[in-house]
Amino acid sequence: MFRPTGFSDLTGKRVGIFGYGVEGQAAAARLAQHAELVIVDDAANIGPEILQTSQGGLEALAGCDVVLKSPGISPYRSDVVELAKSVTMTSALNLWMGEIDRGRVIGITGTKGKSTTTALVAFFFNALGEKAHTLGNIGVPPYEPSLDVTEGWLVLEISSFQARDLQIAPSIVALTSLGSDHLDWHGSLENYHRDKISITQLVPAPEIFHASQIQSAVLGEVAVEVEPETSGLTESLGLLGLHNHSNVALALSVVSRATGKSVQEIVTKVKARADEFTPLPGRLTEVAREERAGIITRYIDDGLATSALPTIAALSVFPDGDLAMIIGGFDRGIDYQPLIDAIASRSARTVVVTMGEAGSRIGALMHNSNHDLQLMHASDLRSAVELARSAMNKGGVVLFSPGAPSFDHFKNWAERSAAFTKYAKSFGK
Repeated sequence: MFRPTGFSDLTGKRVGIFGYGVEGQAAAARLAQHAELVIVDDAANIGPEILQTSQGGLEALAGCDVVLKSPGISPYRSDVVELAKSVTMTSALNLWMGEIDRGRVIGITGTKGKSTTTALVAFFFNALGEKAHTLGNIGVPPYEPSLDVTEGWLVLEISSFQARDLQIAPSIVALTSLGSDHLDWHGSLENYHRDKISITQLVPAPEIFHASQIQSAVLGEVAVEVEPETSGLTESLGLLGLHNHSNVALALSVVSRATGKSVQEIVTKVKARADEFTPLPGRLTEVAREERAGIITRYIDDGLATSALPTIAALSVFPDGDLAMIIGGFDRGIDYQPLIDAIASRSARTVVVTMGEAGSRIGALMHNSNHDLQLMHASDLRSAVELARSAMNKGGVVLFSPGAPSFDHFKNWAERSAAFTKYAKSFGK
């Protein structure tokens, strides 16, 4: 079968675009003038030129020279497995990696912390006077034709979906954490871990830096273990939580390796410009503060926490004081027992407000565990915020760290975080 190594190989070919989200649209724009495109998506009625997967789309893709599968399409689906037997399937990101100078590409992946670490790496480069682009999940697909990436460092946030399809690795890879996520896509925790770290096993091998909580054995002897940062830089950047000390340390190690400058030199440069760094939204950000009769309630948005691991990390930031946490959303089958154990381990008063199918399952697990926690279920996010607020009538923290995706009621996590912020600000200042 025809196996392209870059976009240039597709000129004059019949190319299938399987999945017409952000990545599919960027790939189609890149190839519009060079190839005959067949665009297929699972959803119906997207547009007159878009075939639906179940309405002749798969058959059309089977007649292509190559199919570019979008990250959201799981390769473990039975229809995708069958399609791959008859036509070469790759990804637009893989083709881009085949054409770009991989020596300028730094890949950031992990269950939690990859977006923040990507932003930190780019900021550290800029603090040193070097140009850097943030690409991938954090920004736009790197093959978007309007982008000019001919110069500078290319800092690429890579999801487990994207890692699974890559055959060429960045020159440097940072792994922030390794937990449980996207089991509905990967099919099992074993598959998720294998897919997530698959880019560390490619040839030529990348230089690998990983957080100290990840066992080195899963990455090989060449991987560099990075201990959390202790110089005070994390606090200077306005970041909360022990996990961010790890993210900052990884960013320092990666930039030091790429530039040849010492970590201390980078710390000094970054501290001088730390007030220019803006923490990313939805990541442990205080969005409102309400005062009632001299009693303070803080509202914290951690909406990007779409799995158990980041929510557990968020809990560690608030070990003391009354806490009402809002959790739940779309249920993709991950193991919530570690989260329940973390909630139960708090010595201070903890109120749990659940929502969605994931919230219902978390609530049932809590009930079965006989943990002495105040538990409430809300029909929607607005109701959840109101319940959490009423529970904090003596002050404390309302923490929105859902531990589940937003697909049940919102387009994406950003829309859900914006809604939480809106409701919180209606009470606070």
